[in-house]
Amino acid sequence: MNTLGKTNSLIMESLNALFEYTTEGIIIANQSGTIIRANPSSEKLFGYDKGELLNQKIEILVPNKYTHTHEKHRDGYNKNPHPRSMGKGLDLYGKKKDGHEFPVEISLSHYKTNDEMFVIAFIIDRTERKEAEERIKRVNAELELKVEERTKILKETLHQLEASKDELSAALEKEKELNDMKSRFVTMASHEFRTPLSTILSSASLIGKYKNTEEEEKRHKHVDRIKSAVTNMTLILNDFLSAGKLEEGKISVNLVSIDIPAYINESLNELSNFLKPGQVVNYSHQGDKNFVCDKQFLKNMIINLVSNASKFSSENKDIDITTVNANNELQLIVKDSGMGIPADEQNDLFERFFRAKNALNIQGTGLGLSIVSKYVEVLKGTIKFESELNKGTTFYINLPLQNEDNTFN
Repeated sequence: MNTLGKTNSLIMESLNALFEYTTEGIIIANQSGTIIRANPSSEKLFGYDKGELLNQKIEILVPNKYTHTHEKHRDGYNKNPHPRSMGKGLDLYGKKKDGHEFPVEISLSHYKTNDEMFVIAFIIDRTERKEAEERIKRVNAELELKVEERTKILKETLHQLEASKDELSAALEKEKELNDMKSRFVTMASHEFRTPLSTILSSASLIGKYKNTEEEEKRHKHVDRIKSAVTNMTLILNDFLSAGKLEEGKISVNLVSIDIPAYINESLNELSNFLKPGQVVNYSHQGDKNFVCDKQFLKNMIINLVSNASKFSSENKDIDITTVNANNELQLIVKDSGMGIPADEQNDLFERFFRAKNALNIQGTGLGLSIVSKYVEVLKGTIKFESELNKGTTFYINLPLQNEDNTFN
C-alpha cells in the first residue's frame, strides 16, 4: 500500500473511531428518511440494541404526535438542504424505544454520494440541562416571589413608618397647638382678668364705706358690679375649660329629653348680671317643648351666643332668641343689633382666638364661637350666620333630633 493509501486508511479509521466513540448521538438517513447508520451513543440514547435502528424510518425516534409534521419538515429539508441547528430556544423531544419522551437538541447537515443525498443528525440529550433550566426557573420564580413578598413587606413597613410619622407629626402639632393655646390663654387671661378683678376690689372696698341706710342703693350698685365681674370671669374660665376638653377629645355626649323653653329661660337667668344697662333678651319658642339633646352643650351655646350679643351691642339694644322644634330638628336663632362683623373677616369667625378688628377693645377670649361650632359639629348639626356692619348679627343653629341611645331619627 502506498503512502496515499495508508493516509486515507488512517483518516477513515479516525473518522470511524470518531463516529463509534463520540458521546454525541449520530444518525445518518437517506432522502426517504431510512436510517442507514446509527452510532452506539445514539442507540444507547434511544434505548435500542446494536444495529436495531438500521433500516428503520427516522420517525421512529419522533413522538407520535409530531410524526406527520416531521415527515413534512423532512421533505422540505430534502428540497432545500442546509446545515442548521434545531432545538436551541425550542422544546424538541425524541422518543425512546419504550415510548418515553425526552428533550433533545439536534443539528442537521448533509452530504452527497453518487448523486444521492444523505442527512446527518447530531443529537444531544437535554434532559439534565432541561432539569437544570427548570430548577433555575423554579429558583428564579421563588426568588421573584420572595422579592415580591419582601418588597410588599417593605412597602407595608414604609407605609406604617409614614403613617407613624404622620401620626407623630399630628400628635406633635396638636401638642404644639395645645401649648400655644395655653400660652395664649395665660397671656389673654392675665389681661382679661385684670379688669373684673379691679372692679371687684374697688367695689368691695367701697361697699364697706356705705354704712348708712340711705346708702343702700349705692351698696346694691357695687354688689351688682361684683356679680357682673364674677360672671365675666366665669365665662372666660368656662371658655378655656371647654376648649381644652374639646381639643383633647375628653368630651362625651349625654343625651336627655329637655324642656327647651324652661331650660333656656333658666340659662338666661344666669346671664342677667352680664347684660348692659337697658339690654333686654326677648325669647320665644315654637313647636313641641321637649327635645332630645345634650343639656350642657345647649347651655354653653346659649351662654356664648347671648354673651357675645350683649358685649358687641350697645346699651338699650334688645337681643332676640327664637327656638323652633319641628320636623325632627331644633333650630336656635340668636339675633342682635350690634356692631356686626367686617365682611373680609367673616371666614375666620369660628377660628380659635379670633377677634374681629372692630372688637379688639371689647373683653373676650376669642374662643366662644369656636367652641359653639365644635359643639354643633359633635351633635351633627349646622351653624351659619348673617352679619352687617353697624346693623347686627344673626346666628342660625340647626340640631337634628337624636334618640337617648345616641342614634339619629
